[in-house]
Amino acid sequence: MNPYEAYMKEISQPMRDELTHAGFSELTTPEAVDEFISETKGTSLVVINSVCGCAAGLARPAARESLSNDKKPDHLVTVFAGQDGEATSRMRDYFEGYEPSSPSMAVLKDGQVLHFIPREEIEDFEVEEIVDNLTTAYNQYC
Repeated sequence: MNPYEAYMKEISQPMRDELTHAGFSELTTPEAVDEFISETKGTSLVVINSVCGCAAGLARPAARESLSNDKKPDHLVTVFAGQDGEATSRMRDYFEGYEPSSPSMAVLKDGQVLHFIPREEIEDFEVEEIVDNLTTAYNQYC
């Protein structure tokens, strides 16, 4: 690992921890993404994590806060854009019809996207608005 990669890994670890401590599993390889999509039944929340400010101040807090809803996804996973590039790219392959976006979130059922929140619906929104967006999807699909 070169010094830049080591630095970025160290810098991004707290950003990863913020989701994993909330119960999210990290998918760090394309194979892990494929296995998750093909074998996971039920509803899932997928968070495309990133180091940007809107991920830190909006997306991750909203994802965590949304989990206090009565209805919530059966599975919680995350891929990290810019860190786990191949895994992120593979996950985006499953988001057919949606432009790549970091951060972003998707509610899936049996591997199919039912609800997608791109960066444009995260950046410049309040955490509560993003939580409402997620919980509305949970109430409909979970």
